[in-house]
Amino acid sequence: MGEEGTGGTVHLLCLAASSGVPLFCRSSRGGAPARQQLPFSVIGSLNGVHMFGQNLEVQLSSARTENTTVVLLVGLEELTNIRNVERLKKDLRASYCLIDSFLGDSELIGDLTQCVDCVIPPEGSLLQEALSGFAEAAGTTFVSLVVSGRVVAATEGWWRLGTPEAVLLPWLVGSLPPQTARDYPVYLPHGSPTVPHRLLTLTLLPSLELCLLCGPSPPLSQLYPQLLERWWQPLLDPLRACLPLGPRALPSGFPLHTDILGLLLLHLELKRCLFTVEPLGDKAEPSPEQRRRLLRNFYTLVTSTHFPPEPGPPEKTEDEVYQAQLPRACYLVLGTEEPGTGVRLVALQLGLRRLLLLLSPQSPTHGLRSLATHTLHALTPLL
Repeated sequence: MGEEGTGGTVHLLCLAASSGVPLFCRSSRGGAPARQQLPFSVIGSLNGVHMFGQNLEVQLSSARTENTTVVLLVGLEELTNIRNVERLKKDLRASYCLIDSFLGDSELIGDLTQCVDCVIPPEGSLLQEALSGFAEAAGTTFVSLVVSGRVVAATEGWWRLGTPEAVLLPWLVGSLPPQTARDYPVYLPHGSPTVPHRLLTLTLLPSLELCLLCGPSPPLSQLYPQLLERWWQPLLDPLRACLPLGPRALPSGFPLHTDILGLLLLHLELKRCLFTVEPLGDKAEPSPEQRRRLLRNFYTLVTSTHFPPEPGPPEKTEDEVYQAQLPRACYLVLGTEEPGTGVRLVALQLGLRRLLLLLSPQSPTHGLRSLATHTLHALTPLL
């Protein structure tokens, strides 16, 4: 999917592969959902081009104009044998909130990194203990605590969910309108693509939700309010401390250099990440939206050109010889390299961790690697 700048429109169009019937079309303009929809004549023309190309073994994936991008999804195996198009279109409406959040200017980054967006709570061990006890009492091994679409804590069973389930489930919860409790059917793309599981959510505080993945039992009435009050009422203060973690990801007071405007830390083996463009709560330029865009684009650049997509080898001792010379760090200056002008972006990879930093114009280029190394060492115990 392409980004067309602040004024561009992106349309996501899903067609039935065999008939070309449009299943849905969702639109976004400037990072927000748009009412402007594609005319049926344009959809028909795009399908005609797709069918023509298919006969020549050419797949049409997107079409662009000066300020518009149309992305086509075609041929998902599960959607090819469609018996009732209208029923399918109705069922797909349950996914619209999730789809719109992917098209919009999300504060999350798991769609790009395929790592779970996480936050670090101040009293993580206390919350983890309560989560494990609640999961045992509820009779499921798949439980997580989610704030604004980011995982605060989770059971071992939840962390064993594969990609993309582990990324999509908290993202889905964060995209849905607020509700006290939900009993939501979900299909797991790898774990259970044909039989739905139940995703139960219970709101503990605004934007802070308890999520359970289970089968036919337990009933929602068994969890709310009896089990909920027993396990979580005594932890109201630690739970309240999780609320600011949505945009910040890190606990208040965590020592970070004042030049850091944003950061992305990835654990490449655990498939988890910390992402924030408000680490110090500052209001300086660039704006949070611009910072997110800069870090996302920089991640795409370094992943495609400098660092391998899979976890690198463990750090070597001085006596060991590298089989291949892989980059350990890189940086990018937008503007001039003179202090006080342009922002700096630096990436550093050590073992299974990769850190990307967005730094203020005051940060000298000769100190970028040292600052990144110090920051990575400080963050390593957290993830």
